[in-house]
Amino acid sequence: MRGVSCALKQLLRLANSSFAHSATRPSRCLASDRCGWLGTGGSRTHGPVQVLQRNLPTSRRKICSTTVAASGSSSPVKVKQSWKCSKCGEVSPQWKGRCPNPSCDGWNTMEKFTYAPETASSTAGGGGGARAARAASGTRAGGGQGGSLRSHGGDASTSGRSDAPRRRGAWIAGSNRPQRLTDVGRGGFGDTWRLPLRGSGGAELARVLGGGVVPGSMVLIGGDPGVGKSTLLLQVASMLADASTSAAVVPGTQVNGLDDMTGDLELDAASVLYVSGEESIQQIGSRAERMGLAGNDNIFLFSATRLQDILAEIISMQPAAVIIDSIQTVYLDDVNGSAGSVSQVRECATALLHIAKRHDIPIFLVGHVTKSGDIAGPKVLEHIVDVVLYMEGEKHQSFRLIRGIKNRYGAIEEVGVFSMNEKGLEAVANPSALFLTHRDSSPGVSSAVTVQMEGTRPMLLEVQALCSPTQSKEGMPMRFPTGVSRDRFNLITAVLAKHARLKMHAVSIHTNVVGGMTMSEPANDLAIAVAIASSYYEQPIARDIVCIGEVGLGGELREVGRVEQRMLEAAKLGFNTFVVPTTHALPTTSRLSGVRVIRCKHVLEALKAVLGTGQSSASLAAPVDMPQDPFFDEEETFDD
Repeated sequence: MRGVSCALKQLLRLANSSFAHSATRPSRCLASDRCGWLGTGGSRTHGPVQVLQRNLPTSRRKICSTTVAASGSSSPVKVKQSWKCSKCGEVSPQWKGRCPNPSCDGWNTMEKFTYAPETASSTAGGGGGARAARAASGTRAGGGQGGSLRSHGGDASTSGRSDAPRRRGAWIAGSNRPQRLTDVGRGGFGDTWRLPLRGSGGAELARVLGGGVVPGSMVLIGGDPGVGKSTLLLQVASMLADASTSAAVVPGTQVNGLDDMTGDLELDAASVLYVSGEESIQQIGSRAERMGLAGNDNIFLFSATRLQDILAEIISMQPAAVIIDSIQTVYLDDVNGSAGSVSQVRECATALLHIAKRHDIPIFLVGHVTKSGDIAGPKVLEHIVDVVLYMEGEKHQSFRLIRGIKNRYGAIEEVGVFSMNEKGLEAVANPSALFLTHRDSSPGVSSAVTVQMEGTRPMLLEVQALCSPTQSKEGMPMRFPTGVSRDRFNLITAVLAKHARLKMHAVSIHTNVVGGMTMSEPANDLAIAVAIASSYYEQPIARDIVCIGEVGLGGELREVGRVEQRMLEAAKLGFNTFVVPTTHALPTTSRLSGVRVIRCKHVLEALKAVLGTGQSSASLAAPVDMPQDPFFDEEETFDD
C-alpha cells in the first residue's frame, strides 16, 4: 500500500507540472477540453482534478482559474447555443424547419452554433456597434477620450470632473454631471449652428430638415429603388463640400482653443466622405460627371462594406459629413448574421451613432425598403436616427417628393418638391402650378380643386371623377378611388346617397388625383364630393373655384385648420372663388380683398352653389337649383 500511495503522489506531481498555467497566459484556458471550464462550478488551478473532470457531467465540471481571471469576472462563463441560417445568417434560439427571415424562407438551412455571451465588463454597456465605435475612436471600454472638439456643454466646471470615468455605454461628452439649461450653448442656437445647403435645391431640402443639417445628427433616407436617393445624396455632398464649416461652430464653445461667442469663425473648406457599399468609385464618378460635380476636390469616395474600415477612415479624416449608401450593405465582424440582417443593421447604426455624437459629424444613411414600402431592417433603426426622410415619386413622372416622417430638429410632414433631370434633382419653385398643369385643356372633365397642407406648405391638388352607369346584369357597381383613401371615399359616397339623394348603386365611380398625389386630410372631402356630383349630373364646375371643407356623416360641413393660408396660396394662382364651411369667418387680410367666399352649412348647399357654373363663377350671385337627376325614374322627383 505504501508503494501504491507513493506512485499515486508521483503521478499527481507529474500531472500538476504538465498542465499548470503561466500567469501571463492570455484570455482562455488552452486545455479547455480537459479541464472542463464550460461548467458551473467554482474556480481552481489546473491539476489532475481538472483533468479527471472530462469524465464528469457538464453540471459538475469546474472552471479554470486562469479563464476566470482573464474574463474579469468571478462568475463562470456559460456557453449558449443557437441556430443560424446558412443562407442568410438569421439567428433563432431554437431549430426551425424553415428560416424565420421572410426574405429568405430557406428550408433545412438552420445550423447549430455555440457562443459565449459577453459580460458587462467586456461590452461596457453596448453591443458590437459600441465596441467598434470605441475601437475606432481609440477609447477604452470604461471611459477615456470620446469627447468632441465642439463640446456643447461649456467648460469643464459645468460638465463635471475631467478625471471622472465615463458612464458605461455613454457616447456624449459631458454626460457625467447635470448641466444648467442656460449653460448649454451660451451664445444661443440659431441658423449659424446648422450646416447650410446652398442653392435652390439645398433650400428646398433644408425646409424639410428644419433649416439645415445639424452637426452630429443622423439622417435616414428611404425610398423605392431608382427613385433617386443616391443622386440626391451626391448633390448634398457637393453642397456641404462647397460650404464653409463656420456654420458648424456652436456659439459659446471652444474650437482649437479659441472661444467663439458669435459663431462666425471661418475655417478651411469642408470635406465630405461618400461611402458606397453597392457601387464602385468609378460608377459614382461617372454619375458625378453627368451631374457636373466631377470637379469638386472636397468629395472623397470610398467603396467598402466592412464598417471597421469605414469608421477608421472617418476618425482619420474628420470630415464635415459622411454618407453611407447603404446601411443594409455594411457589416461588423463580431456581430452574427450577414449584412442587412436585423442584428447587423442595428449594431452598425449604433456604431455610426456613437461616432456622430462623439465627433459632431452629421451622417446620412440610405435605407432600402420592403415590398410594402417600409424601410427594411428593425424598427429600432428609425428610433436610433434623428431624422427619417422618405423619397416618393412615380417611375413615369419627373417630379419627386421628399417627405419628413421623423425630425427631432424641425416639423414633421414637411414636403420638398423636386424635378428629376439629367443634372440631378432641381427644386420646383411653384409645386401647386405643377399639379394643375394642362387643367384648362380638358374643360369637359368633372374635376374640383382643393388645398392640402403638406406640413407647413399649402399645396393645390386637382381631383377628377367619372360616374358611369351600371346595368343590372353587370352586377355590383365598381369603386376605384385612385389617390383617395378608400375609407374617406366610401364615407363621402354614402353621404351623397343619403343626404343628396344620388343613386350611387346605379353607377361605377372612378376618382383620380392628378400628378399621382394622395389626398390625406379631411379638408379635401368637399372637393371629392363636388367632383363626383359634377360627373353624376354631367354639370361642369367653374375653373376658378376652390372647395375646402370636411364632410360629416350628417352631410354637414365641418371646420378645418389654416383656411386663410390655403386661400392665399390659391389666390396666387388666379383662383378667386372659395367654398368653405359657415363656421369660418371671412378673411381679414388685404391680399384676399378681391375674392368671393361662399359659406355653406351643408354639402347640399355646396352642390347647389357650384354645379352648372360652367367656365366662370359669374353666375354665383345667387344659388341655383339642383339639376335633374339623370338616374331618377320619371315618377320620382328630387326633394330638397
